[in-house]
Order: sequence, then structure tokens, then C-alpha cells
Amino acid sequence: MQSFVQAVVDGLATGAIYAALALAIVLVNRATGLINFAQGAMAVSSTFVAFALARAGAPLILAVLAAVVFAFLLGAVIERVVVRRFEGGDPDTAVVVTIGLLVLLSGISAYFFGYEPQSFPSLFPNTTVQLAGVFVSVRSLGTIAVLLVAMVLLQLLFRRTRLGLAMRAVADNPRSAALSGLPVSRLLMAGWGLASVLGAVAGVLVAPQLFISPGMLDFALVYALAAAILGGLDSPAGAVAAAGFIGVIENLAARYVEFIGDDLKIVVPFVALIVILVVRPQGLFGRRTVVRV
Repeated sequence: MQSFVQAVVDGLATGAIYAALALAIVLVNRATGLINFAQGAMAVSSTFVAFALARAGAPLILAVLAAVVFAFLLGAVIERVVVRRFEGGDPDTAVVVTIGLLVLLSGISAYFFGYEPQSFPSLFPNTTVQLAGVFVSVRSLGTIAVLLVAMVLLQLLFRRTRLGLAMRAVADNPRSAALSGLPVSRLLMAGWGLASVLGAVAGVLVAPQLFISPGMLDFALVYALAAAILGGLDSPAGAVAAAGFIGVIENLAARYVEFIGDDLKIVVPFVALIVILVVRPQGLFGRRTVVRV
């Protein structure tokens, strides 16, 4: 039993990495109706800003705050200069644009910092604590706590604030929102900026575990997209829950299903994703879309 609980805890810690990016993907989707495949590269770019400042001698907390400001500006500029030209058009074109941004931003990061993984200081102590016979990393606990706070704040933003309601209105129907007097362009920039901030926070939390490099979050982005879709692209809580589910199920499968092991554990969450979406296409916590004909 203790081994099972340990596997679940380890899976939740891994799922926290996926949840960080999944939240950013959900935010962009709810604000603009698009899926941003460049989310990981944007997060890494902002994390490199914190890395450069910390390496130059700045206190880590100030370096992280500077990275957050940079991330917001980066997201807003990308939306204003690049993505806006494709919003409202063919969704496939917008997807290709975000993939192009992924390659571009990864190349820029590699040009300035190289491809070699480098150590990144942690905001939390790299120690473990024992809870009910289970060993848990303080760093993982801190990451999970930050993500839960971010999830709650996002839920409150979209459900309880005028800004969040306005962003949802713009995502659902930009033309009607504009006719209602909403500042559509500024709301779209704000949505991308806030999502970029979430990505920066994710990068800063994950970098001490994965080592920082231009491709640091490429693999995690695949799981994050799966979590966002499985949880429902309009549900921050669903994205976090699905990310935890993915982390736990792949960990349990690797430990208890002999023919899967570490080599095939990546397949398990995606098989579960397909099965669940067949039964519930809108995701576990997503809203069913009703189309009038």
C-alpha cells in the first residue's frame, strides 16, 4: 500500500509540470479561441531571462519578477504583431503560425544560450519530507501549491471579474463583442500576455528539475496539450485535474504493468485520452457546445 501511495504522489508531482503549461493553453484558448503550440517556447524564453539575471547576480525573486514582466510583454507583442493577422481566419493557418513561432523562439534561445542544459536555481529547498510514510519533495509541494493558486485565480478571473467575462465574450464572438463596445484588441493582447506569464511561472518552477535548455518543455508540452483537451479547453480546474490524472496513470502503469514499464508508459495516458474523449468529446470538465441549425 505504501508503494502505491508513493507512486501516486510521484505521479502528482510529475503532473504538476504538465498542469503548469496546460493552464496557459487553456487561458489562450478561452481568451482567443486558439491553441498555442508555441506556449512552451515562450515559457522557455522568459525563463532564460530569469536565468540570465540570476547568473548576473540579481536576487532570484527579482529575476523571476523581471521574467514575469518580460513574459507579459512577449505574449502581448506576439499577439499584436503576429497572431492578430490570422485571428478570425482559417484555424489551421493559425496553428501553423504558432508552430513556426515555436521554432523561431527556440532558435533565438539557442543562439543566445546554446543547446547545452544548464542548472537553474530553485525557488524551493531541494529536500524531502516524510508524510504518512511517503517521501515528498518540498520542491514538488511548492510547485503543486503554486499551480493550485493559479488555477483558483484563473477560475475567479473568468467567472467573477468583468475582465474575464469580457475575454470569454471576445473568444466566443469577437464581432458581437466589438459591437457591444468591448476593446477587443486590448483584451486579446491581455489574454496572450497573461498566458505567457503562466508559462513563465511554469518554466521557472520546472527548470530546476529538468535543467534549462531551449527544448526543455517540448516533451512536457505534448502532455500539457493532452491534459488541456482531456480536462476541457474551457476549464482551468479540468486541465489541472487531467494533468494530475495523466501523471498518476503513467506512473502506476510503469510500476505495476510489467509489459509496459518505462518504455511504453508514454502510451498509457494517450490511450486513456482517446477512450474518454470517445465517451465525452468535450473533455471531463468541458462544456458541451450547442450549435443551432
